[in-house]
Amino acid sequence: MGSETEFGIHAPTSPGANATYLSSQVIAAYARLTRSASRAETGWDYTDETPLRDARGWSVARSQAHPDQLTDAEPVLTAEAVALAHGPAEIELDGDQEPALMNLVLGNGARLYVDHAHPEYSSPEVTNPRDALLWDVAGDAVALATVRALAGDEARGPINLYKNNTDGKGASYGSHENYLVPRSVPFSDLVRGLTPFFVSRQLVCGSGRVGLGQDGKGPGYQISQRADYFEAEVGLETTMRRPIINTRDEPHAVADKYRRLHVIIGDANVSHVANYLKFGTTALVLSLIEAGRAPQVEVHEPVSAMHRLSHDTSLGEKVRLLDGRQVTGLELQWMYFEAAAKLAADSGVASADGGDGHTAEVLGRWERALTDLGGDRDAAAGYVEWLAKLRVLEGYRSRDGLVWGDARLGLVDIQWSDVRPERGIALRLAARGSLETMVDPGSVAAAVTEPPPDTRAWFRGTSIKRFPGSVVSASWDSVVFAAPGSYRLQRVPTREPLRGTKALTQGLFDEHARIEDFLAALLGERRT
Repeated sequence: MGSETEFGIHAPTSPGANATYLSSQVIAAYARLTRSASRAETGWDYTDETPLRDARGWSVARSQAHPDQLTDAEPVLTAEAVALAHGPAEIELDGDQEPALMNLVLGNGARLYVDHAHPEYSSPEVTNPRDALLWDVAGDAVALATVRALAGDEARGPINLYKNNTDGKGASYGSHENYLVPRSVPFSDLVRGLTPFFVSRQLVCGSGRVGLGQDGKGPGYQISQRADYFEAEVGLETTMRRPIINTRDEPHAVADKYRRLHVIIGDANVSHVANYLKFGTTALVLSLIEAGRAPQVEVHEPVSAMHRLSHDTSLGEKVRLLDGRQVTGLELQWMYFEAAAKLAADSGVASADGGDGHTAEVLGRWERALTDLGGDRDAAAGYVEWLAKLRVLEGYRSRDGLVWGDARLGLVDIQWSDVRPERGIALRLAARGSLETMVDPGSVAAAVTEPPPDTRAWFRGTSIKRFPGSVVSASWDSVVFAAPGSYRLQRVPTREPLRGTKALTQGLFDEHARIEDFLAALLGERRT
């Protein structure tokens, strides 16, 4: 599994600046940091991107695709491109001749790049929800490092980043998740099993939002940042007509063995517990579907149901099931929890002896969240993000007599997700123990530079660090080397996500200091 976080971006001294251009400055700032610290990075390899392939069995014609969907071509940021993105062409205006950097693959195996008008950190692949949380928080540290670096640029002015999903003016940007799923699981089973879960998952891991509707002009507060921006049940798009279930079939792995479930419905979370449960509970539901034991429930008009659940912070709103029952979002979540707990008990994966070491914790934290949301909301506000934010907002409303349409509450909403610890409200709460944390700063600092040891990300990140002058590009499923004195590039495929681990490759790295020797040992006869 892995995460993708698009950060909101703002230049306070240049409010009209083009966001795409600003995002490229973020990437460039981090590249300068890594190079000055003797860390390593390389460029992105687009060779195996297939963004127009649909999991339902067809591909969208390139001529019919929206330009936002063409993510398989290397973006070239020119003054014309900036101007077409509806902003001043700073590349021409300020005479900056530095090439606009759009992509980096980092030594921890992650990707940092410009996705449309936002800097995005895509975490390396991991095998469990605790690591998903850790390497996602490492991305927040990367974002903070760039903000610090850019704050000293007196000519350009500071650039601030926010881990949220909307600018409060109608624009939304994503926080995606990816899960490796066996190709043998029919996609229709995924749609049927996941839809009711996703409609109600926001109650546990929504990050909260001031304003109702896509433009946020409706007065009020809702549970999810993203819910109002979804308009379809199933579809390929991610920036328009957003669907609850995304059908992009781009496995970045052995295609006939795996599919990559691309989840676009989640909120960006600053709360560690909410973020952890987002990954952990979804993984358990995928196990239910794979085992054929997902709850047999179907929600009537799920898009509308998701909107209504998001708008009801009392959690009393009910949605209609196709069998005629009326249930709350919490009741839907309990159905999934009980099915997951039963499967875990039957299989032994949550047992103290012989368990997988993760399922028991996810189940325990999931059960605690559902119990607290149904009773002790003060306790839930210590880790359920939308409730923690609501408690802060209610404090301002009570103290200053503010109504929900007051712009000052919108500012608090934005400030909640500021990546700077001294400015971000959520981070300040966490620092004083009012918002539960699950990973310590030392582990986060290590994850900024070190790849996870138990996936192919180890090989990717370690190759970049060990042979920085010889890795010319990388992607999720390949690393491209250029050995000194050779005109031939050597692509090393990494299509099996659970190979290339530290256990499998550390010996090769230790034994071969020269890239030529390393490749010869790695590839053997295949290289000749």
